[in-house]
Amino acid sequence: MSKKRIVLKIGSNTLTRETNHISRGKIEDIARQIAMLKDQHEFIIVSSGAVAAAKQFVHLESNGKEITVKQALASIGQLHLMRIYQENFRELGLLISQCLLSYSDFKSKTSKENIINTISVLLQNDYIPIINENDTVATDEIRFGDNDKLAAMTAELLQADLLIIATNTNGIYTKQSILNKQPETIRETVGFENLIKEVADAKSSHGTGGMRSKIEAIEIAMSNNIETWVVNGLQENFIINAIENKIPFTKIKTNT
Repeated sequence: MSKKRIVLKIGSNTLTRETNHISRGKIEDIARQIAMLKDQHEFIIVSSGAVAAAKQFVHLESNGKEITVKQALASIGQLHLMRIYQENFRELGLLISQCLLSYSDFKSKTSKENIINTISVLLQNDYIPIINENDTVATDEIRFGDNDKLAAMTAELLQADLLIIATNTNGIYTKQSILNKQPETIRETVGFENLIKEVADAKSSHGTGGMRSKIEAIEIAMSNNIETWVVNGLQENFIINAIENKIPFTKIKTNT
């Protein structure tokens, strides 16, 4: 039986549990769930958090260009981030690999073929690819989207069955409920058109995205018939609880 392929996008707010430090406990929580699900699911992780990881250890002097400092922090923090992933996943018998991609990689036919071939080999050998943008040469993720678009493009390229976007809210809230200060989750919808006018335009504290960037990612996924879930990654056991429909989250189903 073929496994269900899931692209799991994890933002900085989830990884830090909305603090100033990467949470080992949260990464352990993710690893534990994947270990429990691995017989029937295969995971590709798109992970932010490199800049947040670096800020725990270093302070860089600015040369007046904030984006350059963030790129340098990403270069330093990526090593720490992957070390934390490796230590926690290894304890549960899970193997990981690092894949640094740029949006330009998705524009070249040869690059796309190389990505598909490499990740296919990794998955066949039970390695979990952990993807982040190569921030030292590309600034798109630092400026826009917090890897939401990268996750959707990855899901498209690798023909995923499901895209899960882990964030710091219980899915996507209706705009009216935000105005009323009583957030109400859109539990299920088909397609993304109705979501665009409903989404609240708010950014998170550590990430660079917000719900609008997630809507843009959903549009990419929907155009490729990939079901998408927006789930509160701050909760323990959020992947399994979403699969078992035990928590409020937003499920965007395809038109087919």
